[in-house]
Amino acid sequence: MNADATSAVGSQSTGSAPTATGVGIERPRRIDIAQDDVKNGLGKLVLTLVELVRQIVERQAIRRVEGGSLNEAEIERLGTTLMQLSEQMDLLKKHFGLRDEDLNIDLGPLGRLL
Repeated sequence: MNADATSAVGSQSTGSAPTATGVGIERPRRIDIAQDDVKNGLGKLVLTLVELVRQIVERQAIRRVEGGSLNEAEIERLGTTLMQLSEQMDLLKKHFGLRDEDLNIDLGPLGRLL
């Protein structure tokens, strides 16, 4: 759990809930989560997945070009598309305040994603 999540959990409001014996127990009513934190976290996750797919597509494109299975027009179109996708990724990373290394999430024993 990161520091933001810890502080959000730590700031929970509590209330009493009746039990079968009629004695109230304390339980969290609501977790205070900043909307921007949720948006940025979701943005990071989505951009990480898009970057993973982009890299896979790019590697496959290189294999196809080197294998000679694409004609000149297809190679040109593929190159243009990959450059545009890279530019859009840069804009989205800037919008969410992310760097390339932010998208390389740690998968624990499996290592880094990218």
